[in-house]
Amino acid sequence: MDTYEATASSGRESGPLGTRPGKIIAVHLSYASRAEQRGRRPANPSYFFKPSSSIGASGGTVERPAGTELLAFEGEIALVIGTAARWVEPDKAWEHVAAVTAANDFGLYDLRAADKGSNVRSKGGDGYTPLGPGLIDARDVDPSALRIRTWVNGDLVQEDTTAGLIFPLRQFVSDLSQHFTLEPGDIILTGTPAGSTVVSPGDVVVVEVDVPGTSASSGRLHTTVTQGSRSFSDIGSLPEVDAKQRAEAWGTPLEESAPALNEALRAKLLRAPVAGLSAQLRKRGLNNVAIDGVRPNLPGSKIVGTARTLRFVPNREDLFKSHGGGYNAQKRLFDSVGTGEVIVIEARGDKGSGTLGDILALRARYLGAAGVVTDGGVRDFDAVAATGLPVFSQGAHPAVLGRKHVPWDTDVAVACGGATVLPGDIIVGDDDGVVVIPPDIAEEIADATLVQEDEDAWIAEQVGQGRAIEGLFPLNPLWRERYEAWQKKQ
Repeated sequence: MDTYEATASSGRESGPLGTRPGKIIAVHLSYASRAEQRGRRPANPSYFFKPSSSIGASGGTVERPAGTELLAFEGEIALVIGTAARWVEPDKAWEHVAAVTAANDFGLYDLRAADKGSNVRSKGGDGYTPLGPGLIDARDVDPSALRIRTWVNGDLVQEDTTAGLIFPLRQFVSDLSQHFTLEPGDIILTGTPAGSTVVSPGDVVVVEVDVPGTSASSGRLHTTVTQGSRSFSDIGSLPEVDAKQRAEAWGTPLEESAPALNEALRAKLLRAPVAGLSAQLRKRGLNNVAIDGVRPNLPGSKIVGTARTLRFVPNREDLFKSHGGGYNAQKRLFDSVGTGEVIVIEARGDKGSGTLGDILALRARYLGAAGVVTDGGVRDFDAVAATGLPVFSQGAHPAVLGRKHVPWDTDVAVACGGATVLPGDIIVGDDDGVVVIPPDIAEEIADATLVQEDEDAWIAEQVGQGRAIEGLFPLNPLWRERYEAWQKKQ
């Protein structure tokens, strides 16, 4: 019978295996912690295949393709089959495992909708299955006593043991052997615990499998995320992201990822002036939440919405060739903005070209966008205003996007007008300017602003009747007492 030896030497393309495996089989959902996070617990394991070309080694890189945002890691325990297994009973299954090692089951959630569960494109990319760096001899360990840990940029983000599995490791070997022969060198990726989330270019992800209390360890598997320069073309399914994919990629329950801006809060913020909101934010230590230098194209307009973000980088001809044409990041965002959302564009304060024009404004208006905020210029300025879409910008400029900018990525943290804006932040704008409100304090800020507005209106009335400012603005104890007495009569 063919066998796989756990002492196989390391190779760059095959990780610690020396040769590429014939098959890589991955488990969809296997840890109780992950099942609780996802809100569903499977009655039986389910699987998908990954191509052997996805194998990578420790110290390598994984590329996030241009125009995508949701590349997520999954630290996992990988089983290396040692002897052929067909119709194996669970109590004999571990005898067919030669080794255990660390794996990272990278997935691109932007392509999950295209695969509908098969994960061919979303998890099949080159380098999406790094393994290693070393092997633990399966004969030396108890399969119920293994530990998996993952770090991102040095922070521990995943830790669980095989005691937390819904299904024991033996069951995967036995179950799969009912359907096809597991051959020497085949890999089974056994699922990931809670803690998987999105990583960005520059992040370093480290995974280790070990046996606590012993020296048995796979060693630490290092993978660095890089930014790709090529986008997917329309010869196949294009990246597509919705609220569900974002929630699952980030590891957030869907109900928690829903916009914090409900209709009641929206109504409050529509009543609250930006100047008042800014004052309340400052009282809470938030001094850098104003988007500077932008003015509305429709004086007297008010925008309230949750942020969708778009980042431009300085124009470089080769990059504009790969990112600027076709269905680029700018067009994808304007084509997918939702009702009540505000598109926030980072143009680095460079007003030397347009960052949108009338066609994109029409599309955003049709889809129900609340508005656009850009620290760059706007082409077709009057035509954009005629669409009725509120746009806050640095003014008109006739030049096309490519004079200054390359549309790079969407739904990432951006810097617009000197303020950091995260996807989902609440954006409020009026003739005084635009502020960014963290969603978790938006209700508090709105309520406090409206209370202060009522007080300021009463003070203004007193001043209008000829009363002096001293002691009245702000209210001293005597005037406070008079104000509160007036309130009770209302």
